[in-house]
Amino acid sequence: MNITIGILIPFLGTTLGAACVLFMQNELRPRIQKALLGFASGVMVAASVWSLLIPSMEMVSDMGKLSFIPAAVGFAFGIGFLLLLDQLIPHLHMNDSRPEGIKSSLSKTTMLLLAVTLHNIPEGMAVGVAFAGALSENAALSAAGAFTLSIGIAIQNFPEGAIISMPLSAAGMGKKKAFMMGMLSGAVEPIGAALTILLAAFVRPLLPYFLSFAAGAMLYVVVEELIPEASEGEHSNIGTIGFAVGFLIMMILDVALG
Repeated sequence: MNITIGILIPFLGTTLGAACVLFMQNELRPRIQKALLGFASGVMVAASVWSLLIPSMEMVSDMGKLSFIPAAVGFAFGIGFLLLLDQLIPHLHMNDSRPEGIKSSLSKTTMLLLAVTLHNIPEGMAVGVAFAGALSENAALSAAGAFTLSIGIAIQNFPEGAIISMPLSAAGMGKKKAFMMGMLSGAVEPIGAALTILLAAFVRPLLPYFLSFAAGAMLYVVVEELIPEASEGEHSNIGTIGFAVGFLIMMILDVALG
């Protein structure tokens, strides 16, 4: 099992998405952007359930009716961890003029990049803990399942990369620099995945907690950022349709290939 390739697949998705700015002339239309945000949300919700929460409970099936405990505890800590980072790290959401986090003198571009980097952290953790579980040879987690999760994250990273780089270009940034910024926003994912694998190797009994922790962190991003951005402005069902498509694709991938 080539773990290096596995943890780099999501980064490749972000890079390819960011490269759209080099070939497309115009900024993404709002409806397309909403559809892509909804799609990314659907993928992340399905991945959180089928690739993280369910395996978390299956790993401790010997606990019987109490097997929900590691999933619930890890999930709560994942939400809390992202909430803490959200309060501490200065960042700026797309289409928003008010920065969040502690006050700083960082540029608007840097804070936009930090906002995306912040929500890429749990995606990297999710991939890392899935491969850590596969390495532990636990029946609840397989190498195929880990690669499936990695591919699913890469699929939803493609539109994210475009959503980052193209607005930066439209705001006046050079295309090459916008591409680099979009690509670098995903660099935290393989780093987070590698660190999670190293940490999990020392605390294998805590793997169920790690899985649900990543799920909680991912769902925090979905509810706090992706869904609101997919729903803002003029009412449209396109974000909901995008969500449904993303959810279905990730669910099918996980069940069929995992």
